[in-house]
Formats: sequence, C-alpha cells, structure tokens
Amino acid sequence: MNLNQVTLAVHDMELAVKFYTKLGLNQIVGDEYYARFSFPDGDATLSVYLDMEKQGLDCRGVVYFEHEKLDELVMHLKSEGIEFTHEPTMQSYLWKEAALTDPSGNKIKLYWAGENRLNPPWKLEARA
Repeated sequence: MNLNQVTLAVHDMELAVKFYTKLGLNQIVGDEYYARFSFPDGDATLSVYLDMEKQGLDCRGVVYFEHEKLDELVMHLKSEGIEFTHEPTMQSYLWKEAALTDPSGNKIKLYWAGENRLNPPWKLEARA
C-alpha cells in the first residue's frame, strides 16, 4: 500500500491555488471547485476542494511535506511572502520542522527527517 493523495477542504479556491503553487507544487487539474497538484519529487498528489462551510473551523489534520534543504526552502518561501507560525526547529523526535497554515487554516509542516523518518532509534522490531 502507498499513500497516493491527501485532499483538504478550503474556503477560497483562488487563494489555495496561489498558496500551494508558491510552495512549489504543480497544478495538474482544476476548476472553480477542485484543484489537484503534483510534487516536484515522487508521485503523490495533493488536492483541495471548495467547502464554504470550512471557513472559521479548526483544522483536524496536519499535512507534512518533506524537503532535504529545509532551511533554504523556508528562506525562499518567506521571500515569496509565505508566513510561518514556527521557524525550522529540531524536534525531540529527531525531525527538523517548520510550521505554517494555508489560507483556509489547514496546518502544514515542512520538515526534514532523513533516516529518522522510517528508522528512528526507537523503531519497533518487526513482528514475525
């Protein structure tokens, strides 16, 4: 099994498309109610759909985007006007993370974990 796509509710399609393309995603499908993006690396996709009832509601999920040159990416995005709620910081679980929200309030984490993403020192042993 492989994660193929994540879909987020947004309250303004135009703002969402501008935001995710600024992050470096490539829009591959779109109309006034839906947009899908591909990533520069890998084959997963992210989509957004228009949900006018989303506005003002708390986010229930967090989407993580991994990037090896995290500090450079954050500096570039800041120069593009993207605001961060949390600067790149090494976490206790050995991932370096920066946090931001999209225009609809969805939580986004940009991070680099390297080998620790799949093989942290506390990884459970495979069951037979």
